[in-house]
Amino acid sequence: MGFLASVMDILFPPRCVFCRRFIRSGEPDICSDCRGSLPFLEGSAAETAGEYFETCLSPLRCEGSVRAAVQRFTFKNAVGYADCFGALLADCIRENLSGRYDIISWVPLSETRLKTRGYDQAFLLAQAAALSLDDIAVELLVRHTDAKAQASLTDHSERQENVKGVFAVTDPELAAGKRILLIDDVVTSGATLSECARTLLEAGALSVVCAALAKG
Repeated sequence: MGFLASVMDILFPPRCVFCRRFIRSGEPDICSDCRGSLPFLEGSAAETAGEYFETCLSPLRCEGSVRAAVQRFTFKNAVGYADCFGALLADCIRENLSGRYDIISWVPLSETRLKTRGYDQAFLLAQAAALSLDDIAVELLVRHTDAKAQASLTDHSERQENVKGVFAVTDPELAAGKRILLIDDVVTSGATLSECARTLLEAGALSVVCAALAKG
């Protein structure tokens, strides 16, 4: 470890991304207690069905310390979580979706929300997951309408209507004939992923599978 890194560890000791307890420098971003107690999902519990995508896999349930960590990542500029979250998601993808996609992409923020927040958490997550998979993530979608936040809606039909027509494909030739893996931070009803998948399929994509860090 270099001198600067040692100084930074003294000034800003590393913490577990979930429980926020201090951890030793060089240890994984998740403490041993959290690794043994996090709400990991397996089998059918990890899957979310969608109208236009084949499946969505999630390694974690969005509750307790997971929900708090995701909210810090999504809304409170905890962009340093991307590597840890990306590695968790990559493990899930590697185990469950290997061989089922040609291109990795993500669910984009609107331009208005991106300017307000300053970063796109799904983009960071997709890039980190792709890097862990020795791959790259490419932009296939833009969100040209700033709809209401899906979390503010409880009815599935309202969620579907809220995102209807808000996405567009950036490069139809790139999507055409491809099996696409779409990444997001949280999946709840699957309405947003379904609308993204519908948009990609209409542009000529062969199929869409999805992965989200946490399942609501």
